[in-house]
Amino acid sequence: MKKLSKILVAGLILVSANSFAQKKTTADDMGRVMMTAYVPQQIENMPAGARKMLANKLTQVVTKSGLAGSSFNTRFIITANVTVVTKDIVPGPPTMHAYNLDVTVYIGDGFDGKVFASHNMSVKGVGTNPTKAYMSGIKKINTNNPELKSFVDEGKAKIIEYYKNNCDMIIKEAKTLADQDKFDEAIFKLTSVPNACGECYNKAMDAVKPMYQIQIDKECKFKLSEATGIWNASQDMAAAEKAGAILASINPDASCYGQAKTLSNKIAAKVKQIDAREWKYVMKEQQQESERIKAIRDIGVAYGNGQPKNVTYKSLW
Repeated sequence: MKKLSKILVAGLILVSANSFAQKKTTADDMGRVMMTAYVPQQIENMPAGARKMLANKLTQVVTKSGLAGSSFNTRFIITANVTVVTKDIVPGPPTMHAYNLDVTVYIGDGFDGKVFASHNMSVKGVGTNPTKAYMSGIKKINTNNPELKSFVDEGKAKIIEYYKNNCDMIIKEAKTLADQDKFDEAIFKLTSVPNACGECYNKAMDAVKPMYQIQIDKECKFKLSEATGIWNASQDMAAAEKAGAILASINPDASCYGQAKTLSNKIAAKVKQIDAREWKYVMKEQQQESERIKAIRDIGVAYGNGQPKNVTYKSLW
């Protein structure tokens, strides 16, 4: 039997990642090695129902290993190719169709088509028509198979190795983006390094913190200027409400935070004088390190979740 794992097709395919990942990426997701299930369109003569069933099976495999990816742009995919080895007609009544299917699953880099791990299995399906026979075979794929677990573990190890081997390049690309004022994208690239990648994760976090500081400093200056302009123009309750909301959103780690705090206190005193109210807009407290890391990750999450949902993948077989 021909082993498809030795074939690499370089054809580009557009796929909507929403077909395989329905929920938004979270900050917790960003710290994990993630894989997205992907069933390429060029699997010959595969029924639509079998395609959906296979996608669900692949998702179950990575979910059981805690690696299911929800991020639309996960570059690492788990995919499969299915070949019909034999087709037999079993006399009835009723007449039955029997299919022997060769299923090879792959884990790899969907952006450049590199295979990290593969596993081959054979399944047999029987049904009253070819479609039902095909789907019966796919249904028999056992997602609890220990060999599949080993296959996923091998793929995960290779993904971690990818980050180890490409860490300097990833950081360099992020710094280039930051130099172009594309801070959200740069932060997204660095926070996408899973914490399982050890040294590379630490390097990425060291590199992302100065970018984050520059970004929040710029945002602080803009917000402070905006709030100051609004307040100076009227100095009434309406202006206080607008300016206060802006000031309350300023990151406490920003360099102009002290100036923002001074303006907030000034507005609070005026509000009490003209309306006898307590100021409801409280400036944020200084962040702990864990809060700072979460804030950085949240920027990456927001960037990733805001991108177009179509991803270009290369087939791994």
